Amino acid sequence: MDSLFDVAEGGEDREERLAELARQVSVCTKCDLASTRTNTVFGSGDPYSPLMLVGEGPGENEDATGLPFVGRAGKLLDDILAAVNLTRDDVYLTNVVKCRATIEENGRVRNRQPRTAEINACNPYLRAQIEAIKPDIILCLGGPAAKTIIDRDFRITRDRGRWYEAFGAKAMATFHPAYVLRQHGDELKQTKRLVWKDIQAVHAEYLKAIEARRA
Repeated sequence: MDSLFDVAEGGEDREERLAELARQVSVCTKCDLASTRTNTVFGSGDPYSPLMLVGEGPGENEDATGLPFVGRAGKLLDDILAAVNLTRDDVYLTNVVKCRATIEENGRVRNRQPRTAEINACNPYLRAQIEAIKPDIILCLGGPAAKTIIDRDFRITRDRGRWYEAFGAKAMATFHPAYVLRQHGDELKQTKRLVWKDIQAVHAEYLKAIEARRA
C-alpha cells in the first residue's frame, strides 16, 4: 500500500490527496470490520474548510450510502449547523473509523462502539485526513472521537465544551447527535442547551479562522 505519510504530505492538491486516501480506505482489510461492511465511509464536505467534524463511525444508513452523518443523527447535525448559519458544505465531516461496527442481538444487527483495535487500525487514515485538510478547528462528536483526537482519558460529560490543542488545531468535543436523540425530558433539554453552547463557541472560532485566512 502507498505510504499514508507520502499521500498526506505530497505535492498534489488536497482533493487528490484525499481521493487517494479514500481509495486506500475502500480496499482496506486491516481489521474485521472489512468483512461486514457494505461501503466504506471516508468523509465529505469542504476539504478547505477551517472546521472539521469527527464522529465515532458509520451507522446503518452511512454503511448503505457511503456518506457520513445521514439518517436521523445526520438530520439533527444539519439542524445544529443551520442554527449557526452553516451547512455540511461549509465544513468537513468524517469519522474515527470508516466502516460500520456491528453486533448481532436477537437476530438483529445493531450498531456498537468500535473497539480499540479497530480504532487503532483506522487511525492512520484519520491522521492523514487531518494532515491533508489542516483544519484550524476540530469538533469531536462524542466520547470515542474525543478520546482518539484529544486525550484517551477524555470523559465527554466532564470535559466537553473546553478547548484543547490537537494536531495543530483548536479542538473541542460535544455530544454526538445520536446521543442527543436518545435523551428524553429534562435530560434532552439540558443536553440541547450544552450542545448549543458548544456549537456557538465553535462557530465563533470558525469566523475568526475565516477572517484570518482572508487577511
